[in-house]
Amino acid sequence: MSRKNYLFTSESVSEGHPDKVSDCVSDAIVDLFLAAEPEARVAVETLTTTNRVVLAGEVRGPSTINADVMEEAARRVVKEIGYEQEGFHWRNMSVEVHVHEQSADIAMGVDSGDDKDEGAGDQGIMFGYATNETDALMPAPIHYSHKILKSLAAARHGGVTELGPDSKSQVTLKYEDGVPVGATSVVVSTQHGDGVSQERVREIVLEHIESNLPEGWMCPEDGLYINPTGNFVIGGPDGDAGLTGRKIIVDTYGGAAPHGGGAFSGKDPTKVDRSAAYASRYLAKNVVAAGLASRCTIQLAYAIGVSHPLSLYVDFHNTGNVDPVKLEKVLHEIMNLSPRGIREHLNLNQPIYERTAAYGHFGRTPEEDGGFSWEKLDLVDSLRSHF
Repeated sequence: MSRKNYLFTSESVSEGHPDKVSDCVSDAIVDLFLAAEPEARVAVETLTTTNRVVLAGEVRGPSTINADVMEEAARRVVKEIGYEQEGFHWRNMSVEVHVHEQSADIAMGVDSGDDKDEGAGDQGIMFGYATNETDALMPAPIHYSHKILKSLAAARHGGVTELGPDSKSQVTLKYEDGVPVGATSVVVSTQHGDGVSQERVREIVLEHIESNLPEGWMCPEDGLYINPTGNFVIGGPDGDAGLTGRKIIVDTYGGAAPHGGGAFSGKDPTKVDRSAAYASRYLAKNVVAAGLASRCTIQLAYAIGVSHPLSLYVDFHNTGNVDPVKLEKVLHEIMNLSPRGIREHLNLNQPIYERTAAYGHFGRTPEEDGGFSWEKLDLVDSLRSHF
């Protein structure tokens, strides 16, 4: 039997965290290619360190997206994040581009599936999750960790010049009878300008914590940690190297659900690491929104070159109102879970990925241009009609 009373913690990192700078640059490259050619193939990794950005990977797309264009995109991303520091500046940093054509062996497997349809771009397992403990149907600890940092970032972009781009948050919530009831501790570390006092940093940050937690959820004073190590002037890639794909738990459910291990950023949607993880979240979210369960985990599995999923598994965590075996069959009926079927259903062959790279790929609001389409609740009526 699962525990009902416990503490659970999740963290988030801002777009200025070195790993997130890398994710943002990689997804900007994905968007470049998809904007020029919706069927382009992209797998690009980014390394960031002191005044240096290195791109490496494989692509198949228009030759107009060359090294100069990719370098320009990297500089734009770093500028928009806000890095104009001695150790990391969008204008002065070195940008190296080591991106080449996609392997012919991989292309053959993806383009020719076993039933004359497109095959998966790789083997792997992907998980989706939803819970009714927040309006976004996301686990509360990661939801509020993201909200605090997004609020701080909006303030910084809006003119709060004392703060720097690099920040992290961590929220510990108390659960009673399986329901979150309040925070027992909150940790926020944020980069700041030289000469800005920790008292001023604390004043700014505290406002954004209090305004983004539900009323009555604020942690006690001895559970509040703002810049607990003190000075945080040197940050971002100048403080630590960053790599694409190193924040996969931040990107998903904050550790509250399983993870298949594959990162999202830098990959076009033929890669099931990305598209099938989006599809499994989409299905799980609609299941919970339809009232079929309070919590739902869905696993999908694929093999490279094979166009259909090898398995689909549903777990309600003892909160379900329907037979999960029947639901597994229904999910196959209401959505084509081949790689191409997912992309067409969710309209994923669009330049919509740079915006996903920070503050989570899930729990976001669907956008008119197709961004975050996997957060739509358009399967609710269909699901209900089967039960």
